[in-house]
Amino acid sequence: MSERLGTEQINISKTMKSSFLSYAMSVIVSRALPDVRDGLKPVHRRILYGMYDNGMTNDKPFKKSARIVGDVMGKFHPHGDSSIYDAMVRLAQDFSTRYPLVHGQGNFGSMDGDGAAAMRYTEAKMSKIAMELMRDINKDTIDFMPNYDENEREPAVLPAHFPNLLVNGTSGIAVGMATNIPPHNLVEAIDGVLEVSRNPDVSIMELMNIITGPDFPTAGYIMGKSGIRKAYETGRGSIIMRAKCEIEEMKNGRERIVVSEIPYQLNKARLVEKIAELARDKKIDGITDLRDETSLKEGVKIIIEIRRDHNANVVLNNLYKQTPLQMTFGVNMLALVNGEPQVLNLKQMLVHYLDHQKEVVTRRTRFDLKRAQDRAHILEGLMIALDNIDAIIALIRASQTDEEAKNGLMEKFNLSEKQSQAILDMRLRRLTGLERDKIQAEYDELMNRIRELKEILESEDKLLELIREELIEIRDKYGDERRTEILAGVIHDIEDEDLIPEEQIVVTLSHGNYIKRLPSDTYRAQRRGGRGIQGMNTQQDDFVSQIVTMSTHDYLLFFTNKGRVFRLKGYEVPELSRQSKGIPIINMIEIDKDEMITTMLSVKDKKDEIDEHYLLFATKNGIVKRTSLTEFNRINKNGKIAITFKDEDELLAVRLTDGSQEVVIGSKDGSLIRFDENEVRSMGRTAAGVKGIRLREGDEVVGLDVLTVGQNILVVTDKGYGKQTHEADYRQTRRGGLGVKTINLNERNGRLEAIAAVNGDEDIMVVTDGGVIIRFAIEDVSTLGRATQGVRLMRLDDDHGVATVAVVKNIDAEIEEAEDDIEDLTELTLKDENMLDSEE
Repeated sequence: MSERLGTEQINISKTMKSSFLSYAMSVIVSRALPDVRDGLKPVHRRILYGMYDNGMTNDKPFKKSARIVGDVMGKFHPHGDSSIYDAMVRLAQDFSTRYPLVHGQGNFGSMDGDGAAAMRYTEAKMSKIAMELMRDINKDTIDFMPNYDENEREPAVLPAHFPNLLVNGTSGIAVGMATNIPPHNLVEAIDGVLEVSRNPDVSIMELMNIITGPDFPTAGYIMGKSGIRKAYETGRGSIIMRAKCEIEEMKNGRERIVVSEIPYQLNKARLVEKIAELARDKKIDGITDLRDETSLKEGVKIIIEIRRDHNANVVLNNLYKQTPLQMTFGVNMLALVNGEPQVLNLKQMLVHYLDHQKEVVTRRTRFDLKRAQDRAHILEGLMIALDNIDAIIALIRASQTDEEAKNGLMEKFNLSEKQSQAILDMRLRRLTGLERDKIQAEYDELMNRIRELKEILESEDKLLELIREELIEIRDKYGDERRTEILAGVIHDIEDEDLIPEEQIVVTLSHGNYIKRLPSDTYRAQRRGGRGIQGMNTQQDDFVSQIVTMSTHDYLLFFTNKGRVFRLKGYEVPELSRQSKGIPIINMIEIDKDEMITTMLSVKDKKDEIDEHYLLFATKNGIVKRTSLTEFNRINKNGKIAITFKDEDELLAVRLTDGSQEVVIGSKDGSLIRFDENEVRSMGRTAAGVKGIRLREGDEVVGLDVLTVGQNILVVTDKGYGKQTHEADYRQTRRGGLGVKTINLNERNGRLEAIAAVNGDEDIMVVTDGGVIIRFAIEDVSTLGRATQGVRLMRLDDDHGVATVAVVKNIDAEIEEAEDDIEDLTELTLKDENMLDSEE
């Protein structure tokens, strides 16, 4: 019976296995996973190409979404209109896509989970940045393949002139595997590609200094870097996202929580429902009112009012634990590489993208080269024709047919068929001398272009440089600030610096090389002329010598009198009490017994600042040197040489500059010189430097600073006198001169001890060799001319003098008023000032 019907017996198990594998591969390759090169799934690529092919570019009018969907479904994606429209809607939502690739007009949904309006109501076109994915697609930069019915051709991948996979991320569920790649900041992603192009051996940790973490379109916070680091190193990890919540006090004295940013992909309406449910069931107590005041103008705004007898911080912590105000993003960086799914780390994604750009730009260059060569070939024929115009006209007039004329031109003037045809097609007006000059000019320009294109094809360095230029152009055109902030926080078992709160600190170093750190508000602001408070307990022969204000996450550079440099993180300096003398610096960095720290300098842990800054050195003998900060990127515990001395000399001070500032150097005898820092060329780390100021016998340098127009120059003597003088009173000269007088010195005010360039809104800390510190506003210091003695800043005992002066910047305003427990000290300060005024 089976033979008569022509049937065949098969193994159902093998058939199911084979069929399912075919289905699985189809879903993996043709539906659910993005290509590592352009970061797009097939449906997204087809939507964008369909819009581009039909002229729905950013500079054209909007078209109905139904028209776009129908065209894409009919030509490229026969899987249903709803799947195409849903994908297009997501590309247009600014809360779903970090840099939307579709510009939508109409209702395209909301964060509350509202769906978009029907496709017959909405309109769309390509966004500006989507055009960068398509640029050069018609220059043979990518391969095209037949569509599903082989009546059309579609791109296998887009040229993608920015790393879209990293920038916009993606998510998808295939068969037996899934991908979930978070979006990133365009500037950081492109900078990462640039770094890989310059340094192929760059490590993932170094890349993390550039690409600091995901950047979600809904902003919010990322808690800690451990999950980011694991995801970047392995391709898989968990990132803790948290909403931005602020606690505000209302007019009636009660508190409220205001949620202004929510985690990525969170349904806001469901979040509000969840909070309301927990409050109703008394699982979270203390909530009296909950409302969503989100608007287009103000953005997300969820108000949670708290009962008067409850602590808003406690309520907020419970909300983080029990609601999606805090949630996890599971990173799984799976993408198609040469048609095969692979889990990629951060560097691999950048390398694959860079390889794609090399191929795209190479193919485009070949295309442009061929087109330029073809045009040059035609121009060569036209120039031959113009040079022999009479003979050519006679030949053409004597010919009976076009074919005869073309063959005659080819034979007599050794022209190609294309050249002969171009001559026959040439208009009479091109016989003028002016047209001949235009043809020659165009030909010369083409030959230069051909030479440039050949150089690009022959040199990978020039190819990479071209890629870098185009990436930088896109970065500068479309780049924006980060939205998502990465916060330090104790999440699970984080074991890095995220455990350390980022806060302002004051690091003090004593003459005996004892170091410690304190919160910056330890020292309270007083008025000029006060006695100060005890900053630390010192030994009989020790005193505070240096103070630096910084963040716990900044780097602290230590420069020694022997010209060596060491480095620590701010939080690595132990936090001790105000009265503690600190711990020996030799326990933290390996300096010699007779070596002293002459300058502590805080440096932000940001690559941009490191790349664009210099260190300016000054020695006691008046030698200066300028070196790029990048020379001090890697410093181990043993330190590095920072400057080499020519003669018997010591390193006095080091300052951070941006490469375009002015320098002031002051000497103990009261001289000051001002010159442009570019007077000192940039030198290597171990260079010796050049003369900055010429010193008289017995004089030495006491201070170095950088100066900008509009600042004042602060000078302080060793007997506690000082003043401000406007920078305009000091003329700019060339380095190596004697300088000009900056203060009148005598027995009353002593010798010059310190100089600094100030804006007027800072505080000043004056430290005595007895360990006493006074802090007051610089605006309290009188502004006087150069040839004056200054006013008293600090009343000193006979056996003590000023040891060091520190200008304190960016300190919070709360230190403007003294605490209740120092009221008596404040009264004493005012009495002292009245006495000082009567003396003066």
